[in-house]
Amino acid sequence: MKDKKSERVAIFIDGSNFYYSTWKKGRKVKFKKLIRELVGERELINVFYYVANLDITIDEKKYWQHQKFLNILREIPKFKVVLCTLRKVKKKDGSYDFILKGDDIHLASDLVEGACKNRYDTAIVVSGDEDFVPSIKIAQREGKKVENVYFSASSSNTLRVVCDKSICLDKILDKIT
Repeated sequence: MKDKKSERVAIFIDGSNFYYSTWKKGRKVKFKKLIRELVGERELINVFYYVANLDITIDEKKYWQHQKFLNILREIPKFKVVLCTLRKVKKKDGSYDFILKGDDIHLASDLVEGACKNRYDTAIVVSGDEDFVPSIKIAQREGKKVENVYFSASSSNTLRVVCDKSICLDKILDKIT
C-alpha cells in the first residue's frame, strides 16, 4: 500500500451536476480550496472538469461570464476543462431547452483510460450520477480506489455504495466557499 504522499490522485468533476448543485445552494465554490480539501497530503495528477460552452445567441452576457469562469479554471495548475456539446432544442412554444451531450461518456472514458494506463492510484468522482457505476467498477478491477464526492440532494445511493469512500460536499461546503 502506498503512503499518502505517494498516492496519485485524479479528480473527475461532472460540471453540470456540480454547477446546479452549488447554484441551488446559492454558493460559489473556490476550486483551489476544493482540490486541496479532496487531495489532502496526496499527489494531485489532474483535475478534469466536463462542461459545455453556453449559447451566445441566448444570453451574450452570461456566455462571456461563463467564458471568464472557464478561463479562471484553466489557470489552476493541472486543471483541464473538457468541452462537451450543448444541444439546442426548440420547444413547441418557441423557447429552447438545452441538453448537455458527451459529458458522461468523456468522464467515464477518462476514468477508465486513466485506470488502465496506471495514471492514478485513486480517482475522485465529483458527481451524484449513478451512470458512472460501470466505469468505476472497471477502475476498481484495475486495482484503483474510487472516491465519490457528492451533494446530498443530487446523489445516487448506488454510486456511493460502489465507491471505496464517499464525501458529502454539504458537510465541507463552508471550507470550500
